[in-house]
Amino acid sequence: MLERTPDGGVLLRLSSEERRLLAMLAAELRQQLSGEASDPSFRRLFPPAYEDEEDERAYRDLAGDDLLNGRRVALELLEATAESDRLTAEEADAWLRALNDLRLVLGTRLDVQEGTLLDEPRTPELAIYGYLSWLQEQLVAALSP
Repeated sequence: MLERTPDGGVLLRLSSEERRLLAMLAAELRQQLSGEASDPSFRRLFPPAYEDEEDERAYRDLAGDDLLNGRRVALELLEATAESDRLTAEEADAWLRALNDLRLVLGTRLDVQEGTLLDEPRTPELAIYGYLSWLQEQLVAALSP
């Protein structure tokens, strides 16, 4: 499915359906991140850095836009390269970050717990979560020496 290239990139062997799904999910989350940042399903993407409320507010004022923009850029790159047959090492790294963000938001919305069975998903959303988890695992394996 995914194979490391000699230059550290990754060959992608995904179906057209998988590619469309990934592009759609990335576009949807990127658009949602441009909207209401207080969406409770984003809490895993932006966990508090400080317990003290004033320190946390100062941190968000300082770094919040950079954190949000980094996530948007990774999602945009995943969407733009979903049809590619090959990723550079940098693109593969962005895919890992985007896949992780997609999993975190979807997992939060579905209230996925450690014991949640993904082998036989009860809903299409759980099947997508399981697929994203599997794809992320495959990409990590392909990038590992």
